[in-house]
Amino acid sequence: MDLIRLSQPQISDLERIYMDRALASAVWHGDGSFTARATQWLLDRTGAPGALLTPSCTHALELAALLLELGPGDEVICPSFTFPSTVTAVALRGATPVLVDVDPATMNLDVDRVAEAITERTRAVFAVHYGGVAIDLDRLLPLLDRAGILLVEDNAHGIGGYWRGRHLGTFGVLATQSWHDTKNIACGEGGALLVNRPELMDRAEIIREKGTDRRRFLRGEVDKYTWTDVGSSYLLSDILSAVLLAQMERFEEIQEVRQRVWSTYDEQLATWADKYGVVRMSAHPDGVHPAHLYWMTMPSDAHQAGLIAHLRERDIVAAFHYQALDESAAGQRLARTPRPCTVSRAASHRLVRLPLHAELSESDVERVLEGVTSYQVDA
Repeated sequence: MDLIRLSQPQISDLERIYMDRALASAVWHGDGSFTARATQWLLDRTGAPGALLTPSCTHALELAALLLELGPGDEVICPSFTFPSTVTAVALRGATPVLVDVDPATMNLDVDRVAEAITERTRAVFAVHYGGVAIDLDRLLPLLDRAGILLVEDNAHGIGGYWRGRHLGTFGVLATQSWHDTKNIACGEGGALLVNRPELMDRAEIIREKGTDRRRFLRGEVDKYTWTDVGSSYLLSDILSAVLLAQMERFEEIQEVRQRVWSTYDEQLATWADKYGVVRMSAHPDGVHPAHLYWMTMPSDAHQAGLIAHLRERDIVAAFHYQALDESAAGQRLARTPRPCTVSRAASHRLVRLPLHAELSESDVERVLEGVTSYQVDA
């Protein structure tokens, strides 16, 4: 029996064609023609004023922290239930990540906990749209505006996600995207920074290009380029941009499959979940999610491992997700946690993700459903 993977990229002939063109062009470095086309697709899709492709979402988060000039004495509120990249970008600048709990319905930052964690040192909130489901922006944005705190959206899961008709990643001063091969569209490793304040774009280009004004030189705005600011190499190779562009141009095709799989899980697992007290992922009525994840929280810690093992016996890969950062060694050393993050800790030990990608066939989905519903939670 074939293994059903948790995630995998969906490939077509277009990726190979664009890769061959990129290799033949002899422009393998960043900011070639494929980078330009992929960047334009991202601008058109999201409506963001500016965008820069990066080698990873992690690099985009680091670039955001540099642009905000975070440093010692600054605090940045982050969810405890997230990938470490969200907080390492803050810690690298010498600022303090402040870890707060998440809402059990969405696994996004609990806005009430955010309000409690604000101090005179709070400079920004790094908010994750978990699974591409938007955080409650109607409550979060007024809170931050009143306090003069900046929002950075970690939208690694959220390409194609919306809140009240507006694309995720366009609400904060900055936002980040991921093209890791676990994401809806991918190039292996890759990311992007969305720049929603145009006045930050010039400096973002300089920091991304090793602290030089090379982009201005390439546009003919200066006759030579030189070192002008701090920076690093945050450019995505044009070869990877070629793969990414092919994925972008097939986005609707990929999304059609992912949405169908998500909806099938949601409909077919309802009775089983209700019977055993399993909490299913839900979507907010004011938002559109991109079917990045399908997750459930089990009624006890033992049943997380139990369901994962039960499915693995059937050659189906399911998985837990993040480990609560407030319990991690680095979190206890480098971050501040105003109160225990009990929801994050429970999610670490109870949340299960089911296979979700565009290579899943109808029979694959039926196997997953049979595997899940044959697991008896009270056994």
